[in-house]
Amino acid sequence: MSENLHLPDTNEAMGNLDTGARSELARHTTRVMFPKGEPLFHDGELERYFYIVTKGKIKSYQLNLENAKEQTLFIYREGDMFDTIVLLDGQPHDVMYEALEESEAIRLPIEKVRQLLLTNESFNRMFFPYLAQQMRHMEELAGDLSLYSTSERLIKLLLQNLDPNNRLKYKLIQGLSNSEIAKLIGTVRHVVERHLKALKKEGIVVRKNKDVEILNAQKLLDKINLL
Repeated sequence: MSENLHLPDTNEAMGNLDTGARSELARHTTRVMFPKGEPLFHDGELERYFYIVTKGKIKSYQLNLENAKEQTLFIYREGDMFDTIVLLDGQPHDVMYEALEESEAIRLPIEKVRQLLLTNESFNRMFFPYLAQQMRHMEELAGDLSLYSTSERLIKLLLQNLDPNNRLKYKLIQGLSNSEIAKLIGTVRHVVERHLKALKKEGIVVRKNKDVEILNAQKLLDKINLL
Protein backbone atom coordinates (compact mmCIF):
# COMPACT_ATOMS: atom_id res chain seq x y z
CA MET A 1 0.00 0.00 0.00
CA SER A 2 1.20 3.52 -0.75
CA GLU A 3 -0.23 7.01 -0.44
CA ASN A 4 -1.51 8.54 -3.69
CA LEU A 5 -0.79 12.13 -4.59
CA HIS A 6 -3.70 12.31 -7.05
CA LEU A 7 -7.26 11.02 -6.86
CA PRO A 8 -7.97 8.74 -9.86
CA ASP A 9 -10.88 9.61 -12.17
CA THR A 10 -12.68 6.34 -11.45
CA ASN A 11 -15.76 7.42 -13.39
CA GLU A 12 -17.33 10.47 -14.99
CA ALA A 13 -19.06 11.49 -11.77
CA MET A 14 -15.81 11.46 -9.78
CA GLY A 15 -14.25 13.63 -12.45
CA ASN A 16 -17.01 16.19 -11.83
CA LEU A 17 -16.04 16.76 -8.21
CA ASP A 18 -14.94 20.29 -7.51
CA THR A 19 -11.32 21.10 -6.74
CA GLY A 20 -11.91 21.26 -2.99
CA ALA A 21 -13.48 17.83 -2.80
CA ARG A 22 -10.86 16.23 -5.03
CA SER A 23 -8.05 17.81 -3.03
CA GLU A 24 -9.55 16.71 0.29
CA LEU A 25 -10.04 13.14 -0.89
CA ALA A 26 -6.60 12.92 -2.51
CA ARG A 27 -4.84 13.95 0.71
CA HIS A 28 -6.29 10.95 2.52
CA THR A 29 -6.27 8.35 -0.26
CA THR A 30 -4.49 5.00 -0.02
CA ARG A 31 -4.35 2.56 -2.93
CA VAL A 32 -5.04 -1.05 -1.93
CA MET A 33 -4.84 -4.32 -3.88
CA PHE A 34 -7.06 -7.38 -3.40
CA PRO A 35 -5.92 -10.82 -4.66
CA LYS A 36 -8.51 -12.98 -6.43
CA GLY A 37 -10.55 -15.20 -4.13
CA GLU A 38 -9.49 -13.46 -0.95
CA PRO A 39 -12.14 -12.79 1.73
CA LEU A 40 -11.97 -9.10 2.58
CA PHE A 41 -12.45 -6.60 5.39
CA HIS A 42 -11.95 -8.12 8.81
CA ASP A 43 -11.78 -6.46 12.23
CA GLY A 44 -14.27 -3.69 11.50
CA GLU A 45 -12.36 -2.22 8.55
CA LEU A 46 -15.56 -1.04 6.85
CA GLU A 47 -16.46 0.96 9.94
CA ARG A 48 -13.21 2.90 9.54
CA TYR A 49 -12.72 3.11 5.78
CA PHE A 50 -14.68 3.76 2.60
CA TYR A 51 -13.64 2.24 -0.73
CA ILE A 52 -13.92 3.25 -4.40
CA VAL A 53 -13.06 0.49 -6.88
CA THR A 54 -10.60 1.39 -9.62
CA LYS A 55 -10.03 -2.06 -11.16
CA GLY A 56 -11.44 -5.58 -11.07
CA LYS A 57 -14.57 -7.07 -9.50
CA ILE A 58 -15.44 -7.30 -5.81
CA LYS A 59 -18.67 -8.92 -4.69
CA SER A 60 -20.70 -8.43 -1.55
CA TYR A 61 -22.85 -11.35 -0.49
CA GLN A 62 -24.73 -13.04 2.31
CA LEU A 63 -24.19 -16.67 3.26
CA ASN A 64 -26.43 -19.11 5.14
CA LEU A 65 -23.94 -21.15 7.14
CA GLU A 66 -26.49 -23.93 7.77
CA ASN A 67 -27.12 -24.80 4.11
CA ALA A 68 -24.19 -22.96 2.42
CA LYS A 69 -26.64 -21.07 0.20
CA GLU A 70 -25.13 -17.82 -1.05
CA GLN A 71 -26.77 -14.71 -2.50
CA THR A 72 -24.67 -12.08 -4.25
CA LEU A 73 -25.92 -8.57 -3.50
CA PHE A 74 -23.58 -6.45 -5.63
CA ILE A 75 -20.59 -6.88 -7.87
CA TYR A 76 -18.55 -3.70 -7.57
CA ARG A 77 -16.50 -2.58 -10.56
CA GLU A 78 -14.61 0.55 -11.59
CA GLY A 79 -16.23 3.63 -10.06
CA ASP A 80 -18.38 1.70 -7.56
CA MET A 81 -18.29 2.65 -3.88
CA PHE A 82 -18.84 0.79 -0.61
CA ASP A 83 -19.94 0.48 2.08
CA THR A 84 -22.59 3.18 1.62
CA ILE A 85 -24.80 1.79 4.41
CA VAL A 86 -22.02 1.93 7.00
CA LEU A 87 -21.11 5.40 5.75
CA LEU A 88 -24.63 6.66 6.42
CA ASP A 89 -25.59 4.93 9.67
CA GLY A 90 -22.24 4.03 11.25
CA GLN A 91 -23.42 0.53 12.15
CA PRO A 92 -21.83 -2.83 11.27
CA HIS A 93 -23.16 -4.33 8.02
CA ASP A 94 -23.83 -8.07 7.98
CA VAL A 95 -22.42 -8.84 4.54
CA MET A 96 -19.26 -10.52 3.27
CA TYR A 97 -16.87 -9.41 0.53
CA GLU A 98 -14.66 -11.31 -1.89
CA ALA A 99 -12.48 -10.32 -4.85
CA LEU A 100 -13.71 -12.21 -7.93
CA GLU A 101 -10.55 -11.23 -9.79
CA GLU A 102 -7.42 -9.31 -8.94
CA SER A 103 -8.82 -5.94 -7.93
CA GLU A 104 -7.74 -2.50 -6.85
CA ALA A 105 -9.45 0.28 -4.91
CA ILE A 106 -8.73 3.56 -3.23
CA ARG A 107 -9.33 3.64 0.51
CA LEU A 108 -10.47 6.70 2.41
CA PRO A 109 -11.08 7.31 6.13
CA ILE A 110 -14.84 7.07 6.47
CA GLU A 111 -15.04 10.17 8.70
CA LYS A 112 -13.48 12.28 5.93
CA VAL A 113 -16.13 11.04 3.51
CA ARG A 114 -18.87 11.86 6.05
CA GLN A 115 -17.47 15.38 6.36
CA LEU A 116 -17.72 15.81 2.59
CA LEU A 117 -21.34 14.65 2.66
CA LEU A 118 -22.08 17.42 5.15
CA THR A 119 -20.07 20.18 3.53
CA ASN A 120 -19.51 19.63 -0.19
CA GLU A 121 -22.28 20.04 -2.76
CA SER A 122 -20.38 18.47 -5.67
CA PHE A 123 -19.70 15.33 -3.63
CA ASN A 124 -23.40 15.09 -2.78
CA ARG A 125 -24.31 15.43 -6.47
CA MET A 126 -22.04 12.47 -7.18
CA PHE A 127 -22.89 10.32 -4.16
CA PHE A 128 -26.67 10.43 -3.81
CA PRO A 129 -27.58 9.45 -7.40
CA TYR A 130 -25.17 6.53 -7.02
CA LEU A 131 -26.83 5.58 -3.73
CA ALA A 132 -30.20 5.69 -5.49
CA GLN A 133 -28.84 3.27 -8.12
CA GLN A 134 -27.87 0.85 -5.37
CA MET A 135 -31.29 1.14 -3.74
CA ARG A 136 -33.07 0.50 -7.05
CA HIS A 137 -30.83 -2.52 -7.61
CA MET A 138 -31.77 -3.98 -4.22
CA GLU A 139 -35.46 -3.27 -4.85
CA GLU A 140 -35.23 -5.07 -8.20
CA LEU A 141 -33.35 -8.02 -6.65
CA ALA A 142 -35.98 -8.46 -3.95
CA GLY A 143 -38.76 -8.31 -6.53
CA ASP A 144 -37.04 -10.74 -8.90
CA LEU A 145 -36.40 -13.32 -6.17
CA SER A 146 -40.02 -13.15 -5.03
CA LEU A 147 -41.89 -12.83 -8.31
CA TYR A 148 -39.94 -14.53 -11.10
CA SER A 149 -38.72 -18.04 -11.86
CA THR A 150 -35.03 -18.85 -12.18
CA SER A 151 -35.36 -19.01 -15.98
CA GLU A 152 -36.94 -15.56 -16.04
CA ARG A 153 -34.28 -14.16 -13.73
CA LEU A 154 -31.49 -15.57 -15.91
CA ILE A 155 -33.03 -14.19 -19.11
CA LYS A 156 -33.43 -10.75 -17.49
CA LEU A 157 -29.79 -10.83 -16.41
CA LEU A 158 -28.63 -11.80 -19.90
CA LEU A 159 -30.60 -8.93 -21.43
CA GLN A 160 -29.41 -6.43 -18.84
CA ASN A 161 -25.85 -7.56 -19.55
CA LEU A 162 -26.33 -6.19 -23.09
CA ASP A 163 -27.82 -2.84 -22.04
CA PRO A 164 -25.23 -0.01 -21.89
CA ASN A 165 -27.79 2.16 -20.07
CA ASN A 166 -27.89 -0.30 -17.17
CA ARG A 167 -24.73 0.78 -15.38
CA LEU A 168 -24.79 -1.89 -12.68
CA LYS A 169 -25.48 -4.83 -15.02
CA TYR A 170 -23.86 -3.92 -18.38
CA LYS A 171 -21.19 -6.54 -19.21
CA LEU A 172 -21.46 -7.70 -15.60
CA ILE A 173 -21.35 -11.45 -16.22
CA GLN A 174 -18.43 -11.45 -18.66
CA GLY A 175 -15.77 -13.68 -17.15
CA LEU A 176 -18.03 -15.06 -14.42
CA SER A 177 -18.41 -18.78 -13.83
CA ASN A 178 -21.83 -20.42 -13.88
CA SER A 179 -21.59 -20.67 -10.09
CA GLU A 180 -21.16 -16.90 -9.74
CA ILE A 181 -23.98 -16.23 -12.21
CA ALA A 182 -26.19 -18.53 -10.13
CA LYS A 183 -25.41 -16.55 -6.97
CA LEU A 184 -26.53 -13.35 -8.71
CA ILE A 185 -30.00 -14.74 -9.38
CA GLY A 186 -30.53 -16.80 -6.23
CA THR A 187 -30.05 -20.32 -7.51
CA VAL A 188 -27.32 -22.95 -7.92
CA ARG A 189 -24.83 -23.79 -10.66
CA HIS A 190 -26.57 -26.81 -12.16
CA VAL A 191 -29.82 -24.85 -12.61
CA VAL A 192 -28.01 -22.11 -14.55
CA GLU A 193 -26.22 -24.75 -16.63
CA ARG A 194 -29.55 -26.41 -17.46
CA HIS A 195 -31.12 -23.13 -18.58
CA LEU A 196 -28.07 -22.12 -20.62
CA LYS A 197 -28.03 -25.54 -22.27
CA ALA A 198 -31.68 -25.09 -23.29
CA LEU A 199 -30.98 -21.60 -24.67
CA LYS A 200 -27.97 -22.92 -26.56
CA LYS A 201 -30.07 -25.68 -28.09
CA GLU A 202 -32.45 -23.00 -29.42
CA GLY A 203 -29.54 -21.09 -30.95
CA ILE A 204 -29.96 -18.12 -28.59
CA VAL A 205 -26.69 -18.21 -26.62
CA VAL A 206 -23.31 -19.88 -26.73
CA ARG A 207 -20.81 -20.26 -23.89
CA LYS A 208 -17.21 -19.40 -24.81
CA ASN A 209 -14.80 -19.97 -21.95
CA LYS A 210 -16.41 -17.89 -19.19
CA ASP A 211 -18.30 -15.53 -21.49
CA VAL A 212 -21.95 -15.93 -22.49
CA GLU A 213 -22.41 -14.69 -26.05
CA ILE A 214 -25.94 -13.70 -27.06
CA LEU A 215 -26.62 -14.88 -30.60
CA ASN A 216 -30.23 -13.72 -30.83
CA ALA A 217 -31.33 -10.98 -28.43
CA GLN A 218 -34.78 -10.74 -30.03
CA LYS A 219 -35.51 -14.37 -29.17
CA LEU A 220 -34.52 -13.64 -25.57
CA LEU A 221 -36.90 -10.66 -25.54
CA ASP A 222 -39.64 -12.82 -27.00
CA LYS A 223 -39.06 -15.42 -24.31
CA ILE A 224 -39.31 -12.96 -21.43
CA ASN A 225 -42.52 -11.59 -22.94
CA LEU A 226 -44.01 -15.10 -23.15
CA LEU A 227 -43.03 -16.31 -19.68
